[in-house]
Amino acid sequence: MIPFMAHARRAGQTAATLAWGLAPVCLAFSASVASAAPPPLTEDEAYAIGVEAYTYAYPMVLMEVSRRITTNVAQPDGAKLRAPVNQFTHASTYPDAKFKDVVRPNADTLYSMLWFDVGQEPLVISLPDTAGRYFVVPIMDQWTDVFATLGTRTTGRATGDYALVGPRWQGALPAGVRKIVSPTDKGWIVGRIQTNGPEDFPNVRKLQQQLKAVPLSGRGKPDAPPAGRVDPAVDMTTPPVAQVAGLAPQAFFGLFAEALRHNPPHAADYPAVLRMERLGLVAGQGFDLAKADPAVQRGLARAAPDALKRIVERGRFRYVRKDGWSTPQAMIGTYGNDYMMRAFTAYAGLGALPPEEAIYPGGVLDKDGQPLTGAARYVLHFDKSQLPPVDAFWSLTMYGPDQFFVDNPIHRYAIGDRDKLAYNADGSLDIHIQHASPGKDKEANWLPAPAGPFSMNLRLYLPRPEAADGRWAAPGLVRQP
Repeated sequence: MIPFMAHARRAGQTAATLAWGLAPVCLAFSASVASAAPPPLTEDEAYAIGVEAYTYAYPMVLMEVSRRITTNVAQPDGAKLRAPVNQFTHASTYPDAKFKDVVRPNADTLYSMLWFDVGQEPLVISLPDTAGRYFVVPIMDQWTDVFATLGTRTTGRATGDYALVGPRWQGALPAGVRKIVSPTDKGWIVGRIQTNGPEDFPNVRKLQQQLKAVPLSGRGKPDAPPAGRVDPAVDMTTPPVAQVAGLAPQAFFGLFAEALRHNPPHAADYPAVLRMERLGLVAGQGFDLAKADPAVQRGLARAAPDALKRIVERGRFRYVRKDGWSTPQAMIGTYGNDYMMRAFTAYAGLGALPPEEAIYPGGVLDKDGQPLTGAARYVLHFDKSQLPPVDAFWSLTMYGPDQFFVDNPIHRYAIGDRDKLAYNADGSLDIHIQHASPGKDKEANWLPAPAGPFSMNLRLYLPRPEAADGRWAAPGLVRQP
């Protein structure tokens, strides 16, 4: 993706629009559109636009709720992956079953997370030399679009400094610092460094300490990041997805309008932006549903819960199922105007990597099309020639019905090619997926499942072309008698 210009607003909002850096021709367009006031909406019209607006807004609202939770600390906390704004926090171990901040985490890499705010000045990111070890530092805007990716595939193994700048920033950077323009003031970095099991943690921790972020004004000065401010009103225990689901329509759309003040829409979003304006929801302004036309109030009150249900249900239809595995029909990580895919991805896996870095076939059914359950036993069999084709590594991760890790007696949440797997004599591989141990002789290949429903993700890092274009597909899970 390239940096995008922000959207025009209605006539009468010229000062704020100019702050977004729009050309005069865009202002003229906005004024001409707004000069003719549209007729009042009926409740059904407000409902229809409200469903679209909720879908469009959902990723940013979820990002904002997640940001408030994970930055509401005085100092970085690697155990919970929380840190003040513009400061990295590094996981020193894999997440466990207690981790509930981000759905469907992995147990393949050690995370390095940072919530940025570059509205005032650039943030300089410094990369380590991983000596050939796979790593990726994707940078998401507040809409969840990955607009830049640093790491093995893009920048190589060499160290480097990159200045992340806001959409309105003007200035000069020091020599040797590469500029990357964020489309929004705020956003999220979810760095991942390949980790080959717990015994590899110390090696990765050394690399994490070389991954740094400092404001441009602090470059070259002693590293003394300020303490963060803790707001006791923030709910720090309820997972973000559940918090957003619990927001009343007024709170949801009000929070969205507030986030829009500093995070402008993408340049291709005019159809969505103009539709929302008919509700009185104007980018760059606040929004109070209680002061809206009564028909709009009634329409949005109906639209919000229906839209969330629609995201969860219809989003699944954007995936193709084969032998029980579900793969997306559309791009992940960069969404364009596919707001449904963007919303569902945020709901089901906030922070997903683009397919060039990783693909995530989801295991939701067995080979016969039956839902997965720990009441049954399964075998995932790979012929020698059918093993996942990757240039980095692959893994299979287990999730409970809440989309988080499931506690188990051997504390194993994922299994893959970096584990000490027992291959068959012909080079094939059997992975045993069940609640109880398959026996000591098979435990090396056991992925523990919960007693009830579960799902999985098969992650392929740096997938080869045959995996990315669909020529290779994962085999189905075979239920055992």
